Amino acid sequence: MEIERKTMEFQDLGDDARRQYIDARASFEALEAAEAQAATVRGGMYWKTTHGTDYLVRTSAGNAQKSLGPRSAETEAMHAAFTARKASAQARVKDLRETLVRHQRMNRALFVGRVPTIVIDILDMLNRTGIAEHFTVVGTHALYAYEAAAGVRVESAAVATRDVDLLWDTRKHLKFTTRLKRLDSSMLALLRKVDKTFTLIDDQLYTAVNSKGFEVDILRREAKEQDLHSVKLTDAEEDFWVVQARNAEQLVSAPRFSAVVVGTTGHMARMNTVHPLSFVSFKRWLAQRPDRDPLKTNRDRLQADTVEQLVRDYLPQLVEPNTRGGRS
Repeated sequence: MEIERKTMEFQDLGDDARRQYIDARASFEALEAAEAQAATVRGGMYWKTTHGTDYLVRTSAGNAQKSLGPRSAETEAMHAAFTARKASAQARVKDLRETLVRHQRMNRALFVGRVPTIVIDILDMLNRTGIAEHFTVVGTHALYAYEAAAGVRVESAAVATRDVDLLWDTRKHLKFTTRLKRLDSSMLALLRKVDKTFTLIDDQLYTAVNSKGFEVDILRREAKEQDLHSVKLTDAEEDFWVVQARNAEQLVSAPRFSAVVVGTTGHMARMNTVHPLSFVSFKRWLAQRPDRDPLKTNRDRLQADTVEQLVRDYLPQLVEPNTRGGRS
């Protein structure tokens, strides 16, 4: 029997809050670009004298050194250009960070955001440590990205949850492992820098829970021929074992969607998730599974209906054929 779907009511942010979000997002994205530019001039350049001759040496952030040749008009120009670029990049990052602090205060004053602080902190950690590309936010928290892009809020029942699901991309396993080795850390240790009370659940090692009951689940697609069936994120004694999620391949291969989300404190972070229509499709599939917990089925349908109407009413550009995803 076809169930009639109710029309969703979305809460308008109001003109002041909407303008503030647009301005804050622009500053956040400018800072992202500035930090990326600053990363290209990490390390330094200095002159080193060997056997009476000055050589220009480039140092990396890890203190690796490379000689760029003896002093000459060319190397002196290289040194001057690098020094100027580095100073300019650092000054721009500093200014934008100060601007962002002001926007955070305004975000809080105008009640722009409602993403839980713990989620903002986790997203910030993923981006700050350079591992965000390996994880996609799936499940309920993705709705925060969709509503931010639409400039409205969905009803609270649709976003009520005490856990965040992170889909790990097994196709980049080696790159991820290499990155964590450079950080000299495990995934659980990184999470504990966000909240030191996170601990793995004994019989559910893909889930970490903190002292307030908030959970972080790390999922993966079902194993294919080239995949290991059991995967631990690092060799650390205590770290996540990643659980295979049914039909997660649908999410792995879905177009990406990214938005700047705002927390209750006014702080911002970038959330990378899946295209909203891919979310709708996955949630409808979940709701029809005969082994799905009946208590979760109604929420699956509610979320699917909510996001579908959100796209139709506020993000119609995402319905265009061959849509590749979005960035907000």
